[in-house]
Amino acid sequence: MVTTHDIPNHDASQALAERIRRAEAEGTPLRIVGGDTKAFHGRPVEGEALSTREHRGITEYDPVELIVSVRTGTPLRELEAALAANGQMLPCEPPHFGEDATVGGMVATGLSGPRRPWAGSVRDFVLGTRIITRQGSEQRFGGQVMKNVAGYDLSRLMVGAQGTLGLITEVSMKVLPLPGASRSLHLDMPLARALEKLSEWGRQPLPISAAAWLDGALHLRLEGGPSSVAATAERLGGDELKPDFWEALREQRLAFFAKDDGRALWRLSLPHHTPVIELPGVNDPDVLYDWAGCQRWLRSDLDAEAIRQAAARAGGHATCLRGAGGAPVDEPFTPLPPVLAQYHRNLKAELDPQGIFNPGRLYAAF
Repeated sequence: MVTTHDIPNHDASQALAERIRRAEAEGTPLRIVGGDTKAFHGRPVEGEALSTREHRGITEYDPVELIVSVRTGTPLRELEAALAANGQMLPCEPPHFGEDATVGGMVATGLSGPRRPWAGSVRDFVLGTRIITRQGSEQRFGGQVMKNVAGYDLSRLMVGAQGTLGLITEVSMKVLPLPGASRSLHLDMPLARALEKLSEWGRQPLPISAAAWLDGALHLRLEGGPSSVAATAERLGGDELKPDFWEALREQRLAFFAKDDGRALWRLSLPHHTPVIELPGVNDPDVLYDWAGCQRWLRSDLDAEAIRQAAARAGGHATCLRGAGGAPVDEPFTPLPPVLAQYHRNLKAELDPQGIFNPGRLYAAF
């Protein structure tokens, strides 16, 4: 049964479109703002604030078909509460980083939580979007089923683009049922042993939905059918872990993230089964392994080039979330190779030639 949870919001949409048309005509850069809880992710933007907070509400939700359409100014917690009331969830487990987080911020940054390697990313669950272009016209891309996504998939291109290509006003997403049972475990073991076990367990049909190593212990979350979760927990052993550990990890509220030791905070994205990356002056307590080792948080005072080269040699890349002492970073993302950078410039020139949408958010040049 299809349900509608909100009244039409045409006035807010028209106001956004008019503001964008005016900015395009005047060449005025815009800083797109939702809840502003993820402002630290990327470069600072100089421009007039364009808020999406009034453009909110769930427009369509079909629990049977596992599809929801929602305006991007909607608080993320409201969407998650509506899904939970029907025994469903956003499988990508997106971080909030604050009570005011919006659906638009989730899509724009494309950040996912601990479940990501087992369930998929934000991009994997986006079916379609409505976007206000630089001309102020609202266009729809994609649809509400996977087979409708044909040709150039602009909807998924917008995920992680940080609002640099247009203003997303609505998104349609696939959702999934909440797991029937969940249990979290704490297993004391050294890092090398933890990586070995994760590699071994990854080849087996175990109901693991999160895995992180921190402070000499492997933390696991098991989710699925009650009998499968219980049998796996008995087999793996270990101690019970409070389930709120995963929310604290997702929201960067663990003590690891709160350290104020004058070193920069890095996020390394690496292929599966990447061994320990040796960096001079970096010991185990300075690293937190998430996503079964595919995402690694690193505190280090090494220069950016050394860290990025080490990540590149392993087949991954490195992003600097916070500079030394928590200072903003001028170049947080790995510099693009010349050919790829040219593709980015061409795309920006095609969709936003005046540079009005979050200019410089990803890279200074575009």
